[in-house]
Amino acid sequence: MSINKPVIFEIDEKDNFIDLLKTNIENEANVKARFLLSYPTVYIHEWKRLDRNGLYDVYIGETNDVIQRTREHYNDSKDPTKWQNHLVNDGVTPTMYVIGHEHFNKSLTLDIENKLIDYIWFMRTVSKVHNARGNQQNEYYLSDECDEIFSLIWKGLRKKNKELFVSETEIKDSAIFKASPLHKLNEEQLEAKRIITEKVQEAIKDSKTNQLVFVQGEAGTGKTVLMSSTFYDFLINQIDLFGRPIKCAILVNHDEQITVYEEIAKKLGLKTCFGNEIVSKPTHFINSNDTTDPYDIVFIDEGHLLLTQGKQSYRGKNHLDDIMARSRVTVLVFDENQILTSEEYWEDQELEEKINLSKSQNNFIKLEKQMRMNCAPSTMNFINELTINKTITNLPKDDSYEIKVFDNPSDLYEAIKEKAKKEESHLSRVLATYDWDYKNRGTPTNSEKYWGVKIGKFFLPWNRELAKELSNKEKYKNRNLAWAEQPQTINEVGSTFTIQGFDLSYAGVIIGPSVIYRNGKIDFDPSQSKNDKATQNRTLSNNSRKNFAKYFLQHELRVLLTRGVNGLYIYACDKELNEALKKAIK
Repeated sequence: MSINKPVIFEIDEKDNFIDLLKTNIENEANVKARFLLSYPTVYIHEWKRLDRNGLYDVYIGETNDVIQRTREHYNDSKDPTKWQNHLVNDGVTPTMYVIGHEHFNKSLTLDIENKLIDYIWFMRTVSKVHNARGNQQNEYYLSDECDEIFSLIWKGLRKKNKELFVSETEIKDSAIFKASPLHKLNEEQLEAKRIITEKVQEAIKDSKTNQLVFVQGEAGTGKTVLMSSTFYDFLINQIDLFGRPIKCAILVNHDEQITVYEEIAKKLGLKTCFGNEIVSKPTHFINSNDTTDPYDIVFIDEGHLLLTQGKQSYRGKNHLDDIMARSRVTVLVFDENQILTSEEYWEDQELEEKINLSKSQNNFIKLEKQMRMNCAPSTMNFINELTINKTITNLPKDDSYEIKVFDNPSDLYEAIKEKAKKEESHLSRVLATYDWDYKNRGTPTNSEKYWGVKIGKFFLPWNRELAKELSNKEKYKNRNLAWAEQPQTINEVGSTFTIQGFDLSYAGVIIGPSVIYRNGKIDFDPSQSKNDKATQNRTLSNNSRKNFAKYFLQHELRVLLTRGVNGLYIYACDKELNEALKKAIK
């Protein structure tokens, strides 16, 4: 059964507009006015902040009586803590949207309100959302219609103001939105969040220390959203949850992810805790804190990126041990299949000790539901066989996910560019295994202007190379965007160092010469890799030196092949591998 369009009423909030609000709604909405005046509604107030480069401030709410609620809002206009005070002092004329639908009930309007807050918080056009987060709803009558009704509402709002309400695709594809703490969690994530909350409450109440909550999950199981949602709730509701203010931080050893978390913290107004940064890299956190004044809670996202050996900037032996010494409770998100360098490698005994510690404290959580790739189980099995078991199996047809193998990298690149031109798949990019030179400085050795991927006559610069040529204005515009969201990167090749932890609509993966296919099995040739951090030897705890290059290169391949949400395009430099993939994918 088709769902009717919502009713969206728009009015400028000029003098005495409240007195005319009911009459104007009746005149404009006509027979559908009852959906705005007698049903629950959602409403939006928006206005431009001239002191913030024309960005918008927004208030979102839901009510059973929009006339009365609007009067209440404006009665609070003299309170300096309220958003209405800005309207008086700034001398601006806001616009109000009242949204109704024939299927609206209280639960549905609460969910629509939540989704609007979630979207609008993280739009590049918005400076601030003034109201707090609403209450997320579980199942209720007509809950299965929420997403469709919301999309119709968003389309209607875009017709009213395209400058403010950017496309759904642009929002959904942004890294900051995907990591939003305001997303509605699935049952598995909610259960994990409940366990984490109870464990932290117990530790604080009983003054426990050295507590490790170990969250294990593969790529795409919603680990980052779980972390950001739990962390945000802890900060916002700390008195209710723990009975006192808490000292907490979130750490991640990844430059791109740090940018995302810092932007989320900025959007939500969560910049410091007890005067300390709440978002940090592990080494900075360890060097800036000691064991005498531990944090109550430290969250570590992408925990597989932690260092397990010292280096110039880090004099310790193990990031996790040093963080746990500075925190009463450490919540660690970990995926062993995404360890990519020798300095991140965990010896079996070390990793088992940490897992057993968390299990002994009943603090071990495993996430298993795949949420990234919109594919059939058979497609996920194909990728698992390829990247974990190193075998190529036949791939059954999957109408929901496109996998295609190309005869040359140029055709793959052109296909990705075509996908990127479409609104629904604009976040499509080319990626490659790290099999071509890249250095932060010096003259490229590939006879080209940039460091990049060169295969015969085909050449594309590596990630971040084209950014060197951007104007200061363009660099400023890109400052809070992940690599794949920056427009010039359609003409670059991403690596695991820029794409790990992020999604693409379509991923075009160039599998370099370090990945080969011999005697019916995938193998790895470390001599063809340019990733020194993956191919160098590692000194183990018994002082022996061992090379884990094939282990890391296998993980690199898995990271790259699991980035695409809707599709995966492949070109393999090794002819036998490319032919085997073509035969398997029909």
